[in-house]
Order: sequence, then structure tokens, then C-alpha cells
Amino acid sequence: MTESASTGTDFEPWNDPKAVPLIQFKNVTKRFGDFTAIDNLTLDIYAREFYALLGPSGCGKTTIMRMLAGFETATEGTISLSGQDMAPVPPNKRAINMMFQSYALFPHLNVWDNIAFGLKRSSMAKDQIAARVEEMLRLTQLEKFARRKPHQISGGQRQRVALARSLAKAPKLLLLDEPLGALDKKLRQETQFELVDIQEKTGTTFVIVTHDQEEAMTVASRVAVMDHGKVVQVDTPANIYEAPNSVYVADFIGDINIIEGYATPISDTMVSVDFAEGQPKIHTSCPTGLTAPQRISFAIRPEKLLISTEKPTESANILSGKVVDIAYLGNISTYHVKLASGQMIKAQSANTRRIRRRAITWEDDVWISFTDTAGMVLTT
Repeated sequence: MTESASTGTDFEPWNDPKAVPLIQFKNVTKRFGDFTAIDNLTLDIYAREFYALLGPSGCGKTTIMRMLAGFETATEGTISLSGQDMAPVPPNKRAINMMFQSYALFPHLNVWDNIAFGLKRSSMAKDQIAARVEEMLRLTQLEKFARRKPHQISGGQRQRVALARSLAKAPKLLLLDEPLGALDKKLRQETQFELVDIQEKTGTTFVIVTHDQEEAMTVASRVAVMDHGKVVQVDTPANIYEAPNSVYVADFIGDINIIEGYATPISDTMVSVDFAEGQPKIHTSCPTGLTAPQRISFAIRPEKLLISTEKPTESANILSGKVVDIAYLGNISTYHVKLASGQMIKAQSANTRRIRRRAITWEDDVWISFTDTAGMVLTT
């Protein structure tokens, strides 16, 4: 995850009561016949944000983008940009541009002319068009490819051409619909950082639709996690990962262990979790402040767990089990450990040694340990 101008601690307009959102959805519902695609949505997006709409297929994130672009109209509620209600404004009159996954470049035009296309249809003077295209070429590092046709450049370069064309008219808002989906994994990762860099330099507000968690976590200042037409949590990538507000968000973002149990308060900030007969109770912090015993879900990330063949001498929580599977991922290994209760737990460790010198292997009896602040108590 990058720590950029738009994601750093100096840029948090959502925490400033005086800040006015660039985009506002107020009680927006969108129905297609009997199907409700967006259900009473209210959210704010601020200028210069790189805002990610994240969720599985069919959750409504593309519908939100299409309503912003003007391709769909809200059944109920209002959508405003810079305080103006967008309902009566046609798509071609909005200070919004959209970049599609397919890029939609003109195959018969070279890179320069693809970028210039929208500008030529505006009232901009020819010399200003040329200057703007050259500026976009520099921004996206495409100067030496200006005279090539789309089929003569790579997928990553075509993506940058589409981005340059989308930014050429200096929109207030750029919508990106799965913009990196056609790229291979390594190129996609490289391009994510390029996108962030370009967004910082232009100061344009970006809204990206993606189902790729890593992509959203890498580029976004804030992430809106969606489910069945509703936004279930909006927060910074770090908070979404470290402090999800529900089992759905915890399970959707990254890899996680979820243990169902019964929590009993032992202090204002600590609870003990009884999760299986004969197993030691889990002692964990609970910032939600439970005041009475109740059913909860205890969630903990695999990288927060320590795995060893010898029992730790000091740890708030120690569980025993057996390694039943190992996923070797190069830089890390994920160990699937079956506890005595039958519960499967995943623990990760960095591969700092070569594989033949690794201390833990299949069928080993191991100990899983973690601190009392490593996990999360979730009540929803």
C-alpha cells in the first residue's frame, strides 16, 4: 500500500467537519424492475481522493459508476457534483470522464491522435491542443510512442494512452471501471503505482471500481466495501484491514481466521473467548466494550500468528495443533494447522531460510501463539 499525497496523514478531508464533499450520494436507490441494485445509499467523496468501490460481482459498484457518469438515473435520492444535482445534466455535459477496461482506443489513430481526439471536438485552439497532448504524453511517459498505433504498443502502454485521453480535458472526476483487469499480475502491480503517481500529479479525483482487493488497498485513499447494493464499510485501507466492522468485511479483505465463540468481559477492554470444549480460552482486547456475555466471532490474520515446534514460554494465547498442509508462496509459507478441537487455523511465516532448512513440515505437532491485541472481536 502506497503512502502518497492523497493517502498520507496530511490528507484526511473526511475527518474535517468543515470539508465539503465533491460528490454526494443522498439516499440513492436504483431499481431495475423488481431488482434493487443500489439500496438507500448515502456516501461522500472528496476532491483529490482516489476512492475505490470494492466488492464481488453483482454488488452494485458498476451501477454507482454508471449513475455518476449519467448512463443510469437514480430511482430515488440525489447525486450531486460540486453541489450541483446531476439528474438533469446529460453525460456529455458533466465534468466527468470514464475509462473502460477495454480502453476503447481507436485502432486507426496513433497514440498522439487518440489522446487529442476529445480535445479536437472541443473549442480548444489547435496550439493549445498540441500543448495539452504533449503534457499528457509526458505525464504518462509515452513521448517516444506518440506516432505508434495501439497494436504496436504493449497492454500497459495502451492502458496509459486511455488514461492520458481521459485526463486530457481535465475532468473534475475520472471514473475507472476495472482499468487493470486486462493486464497480467506483474504489470498490473506496476501500473497500480503509476496510477497513484499520475493521480497525485494531476490532483484529479479518481473513483475506481474493482473486485481486486490488492488493487483497492494499493491505490485508494479510502475503500468502500459493498454487498448487495449497500456500502457496509468506508475507511482507509489500513483501517479496513486492521479494524473491519463485520465478519463480511474481515472475510472479504485478505486472508483471515474466524473462530466462532462466546465472549465474557473480564475488564473494560478485555474479554475471554470460549470457543471449544477442552481448549484454552482466548484472551483478547475488545474495543467495542462488551458489557455482558454474548456470541461473537474472533478474527485474526494468519501473519499475526506465531507457529513453532516448541511451546512458547510467554504469550497471552497458546494453542496446540498439527500441520496438515503447507502452501509455499516463495516469500512466505502458509501453514494449515488443525487444532485438537478440529478447528482449522492458517498461520503465515516469512521464508527467511532456504526450504530444506525449514523447521516445520507436514504432520508436525506445533504451537500457535498470539498476543491479546492481535485479533478482533466482531459482533456482526
